Amino acid sequence: MPQWLLHVDLDQFQAAVEFRRRPELRGQPVIVGGEGDPAQPRKVVTCASYPARAFGVRAGMPLRTAQRKCPDGVFLPVDMDAYEIASEEIMATLGRVAGAVEVWGMDEAFVATDGDPWALAARLRTAIIDLGLTCSVGIGDNKLTAKLATGFAKSTGKTSAEPEHDPGAAAGIFQLTAANWAELMGHRPTDALWGVGAKIAKRLAALDIHTVADLMAADRARLAAEFGPNTGPYFWVLGHGKGDTELVTTPRIPVGRSKSETFPHDLTDPAEIHREVARIAGEVAEEMREHHRVSTRVAVTVRTKTFYTRSKQQKLPAPTDDIPTIVDTALAIIARFDLDRPVRLLGVRLELLPPDQDS
Repeated sequence: MPQWLLHVDLDQFQAAVEFRRRPELRGQPVIVGGEGDPAQPRKVVTCASYPARAFGVRAGMPLRTAQRKCPDGVFLPVDMDAYEIASEEIMATLGRVAGAVEVWGMDEAFVATDGDPWALAARLRTAIIDLGLTCSVGIGDNKLTAKLATGFAKSTGKTSAEPEHDPGAAAGIFQLTAANWAELMGHRPTDALWGVGAKIAKRLAALDIHTVADLMAADRARLAAEFGPNTGPYFWVLGHGKGDTELVTTPRIPVGRSKSETFPHDLTDPAEIHREVARIAGEVAEEMREHHRVSTRVAVTVRTKTFYTRSKQQKLPAPTDDIPTIVDTALAIIARFDLDRPVRLLGVRLELLPPDQDS
């Protein structure tokens, strides 16, 4: 039997965690973001419940805008500790039901089966419901189709092509495979594909490639000429609904660590900007030292009031986890910037040695 990939995506995850501990909020337009204060400048929505989304509230939207769209919304602060605990509980539950799990994010994962994918999807949804949460499950013949199938499950609330004999094929499950790919995806714009963003879609449109069907029919040589010998043909493969079928359960080891901060008020004093860079660099360096990671390069990002963003970097004299050395390097980098405009955001990134090369 063929191996099936299943993508499990929690519904309105952060809001759902809040509902679990505050059931009286269920059904209300809950908006999670910042400190939960819509008057707080420059804080954005990280999650909106489905009732809030009905008012046009979306993740990434400024809290002030969300309040204008949904004046009766319930605003809650981000509680990352609670979400991480819930995520660990979810992934452990998926592992007990399905075996191996590829964690893709705090609220989504891939699992695989050689058996009946509909039966497994139903068991997964039941297990998540038992946790007081809900999820959508996409069934595919690879990760691309499984991921996109989850989107169909969320948008329609219905299943696709469920076996008549399987009573577990309930709402919240959708199947997308080679068999129905052209029918369901062909007419959709290219940015409906996982891995094709707005910029790539615009470049494809310049080649008169507007839909997935157009991409399926595109000349691979022409794509290679536009996007490169590897990337161009890769887009053609995506257009045909092909993707990775391997479940990777080994945790990804980060090759870098960054931290950025958007300030409530623009910074104009160079001395204050330097102090903030030193603080952020010190926090990132301390965190990496606690994880026994060694840094090789430091980068500093500055975003001005006009959203002009620029980064500069500098290689460390030698790989190190020494916090003062990393902070001094970050300060040397910020000194290379012309700080003649109000600064909205500062960020520091450390490039890291692989763990087996750490000294």
